[in-house]
Amino acid sequence: MKGASLRRLRAEQLAATLPPLLVAAERIAATVQQGVHGRRRVGSGETFWQFRRYQPGDSPQRIDWRQSAKADPVFVREMEWAAAQSVWLWRDASPSMRWRSREQWPEKLAHADLLTLALAVLLVRGGERVALLGSGQSPGLSSATLERMALLLERIAGEDGASQPGLPPDEVLPRHGQVVFIGDFLSPLPQIDDALRKFAERGLKGHVLQVLDPAEETLPFAGRIRFEGLEGEGEKLLPRVESVRDTYLSRIHAHHDGLAALTRALGWSFASTRTDRPPHMALLALYLRLSEAGPR
Repeated sequence: MKGASLRRLRAEQLAATLPPLLVAAERIAATVQQGVHGRRRVGSGETFWQFRRYQPGDSPQRIDWRQSAKADPVFVREMEWAAAQSVWLWRDASPSMRWRSREQWPEKLAHADLLTLALAVLLVRGGERVALLGSGQSPGLSSATLERMALLLERIAGEDGASQPGLPPDEVLPRHGQVVFIGDFLSPLPQIDDALRKFAERGLKGHVLQVLDPAEETLPFAGRIRFEGLEGEGEKLLPRVESVRDTYLSRIHAHHDGLAALTRALGWSFASTRTDRPPHMALLALYLRLSEAGPR
């Protein structure tokens, strides 16, 4: 019993050092991973893609000593096949994501953070390299990669949302990689199409997951309500919300159908979820789509 107690104490101490978001994501990923096989695949081709700085978890055999001798940092070589099996993740941290209609439901941002990191956990366990889009970090497949990602997500969540873009930032990525974008995607459809098309035209496979609060889908309010925009839209006082509900529902459904249509035209997948639903349901569907679309 003494040995078991010691192991438990060490495990609790280790868990205490991990970012809380990573601990929660590990739990969700463990639920989804039951019955799901890994996705590790052998890449083809040995074409050089780029040098990048050595990171904890990289194999020493990948170090390029000639390139490293030219400067202080240690560099490793990345091949095209390795980059093609990488998945870049992005989640919306703009002001509209920092809202919830009820206390018992999480903010959209918290829900998206959990989904993003849990997906990264599943991908790394399956042998995939992952990175956050716009982070400046190269894709990795180690526990250190996940810890850095969790810390970065938590840091961004703690910043002023006004400084965060509501759509994925434009970034040149290697062809045949994959991108996963998670957010509420309430921007005008032409703006969304322009942001996504840039990645599709470069040969990347994409997956879009829309996260909404239940109230954004149903407009359940009644009576005199003042609505305040979170991203500079101003205020709107409605004497009777019920009078606009049908029009609102028609528009939100049309927006949803428009999202599905534009992603389908790009050859990408699209799904939606709500903050009142268990995250593992959306995570499993998204992970299976990635498995189907990945390189073979």
